[in-house]
Amino acid sequence: MDFRTEPAGFLARILALVSLFMGLGDATRLLGLGAGATSPIVAMGLIGFLLLAGLSLMRLFAAVGLWIHAPWGAVVLAGSLVVEVVLYLAGSAWVSLSLWGFIFKLAVMLATFALLVFARRAAHRQIVD
Repeated sequence: MDFRTEPAGFLARILALVSLFMGLGDATRLLGLGAGATSPIVAMGLIGFLLLAGLSLMRLFAAVGLWIHAPWGAVVLAGSLVVEVVLYLAGSAWVSLSLWGFIFKLAVMLATFALLVFARRAAHRQIVD
């Protein structure tokens, strides 16, 4: 798969920026910014805190991977979003999303899948030609 072609490369860079901002947003929640004097571990619970830390790291690594046009960046981003969306739909207390947050993350997940499918088809087309 090659993300260096024109439409795929542009979408990969946009997804890299989105992933970076999502990862940094998760990191601010981990640091407890905006939560007042309450510890983030107490507010989210230990498992919720560890889950958010893992998702934050995955998104930051995915941002780097997407920025350098590596296919693993899109796979890592898709994996983090699938985990979060599935936990949200399962009603887990560890994931707290608003309706707009859920729609946004679902749209980013679908765009990531579209990028992977487009890059795979473009690579297959190059092999055939």
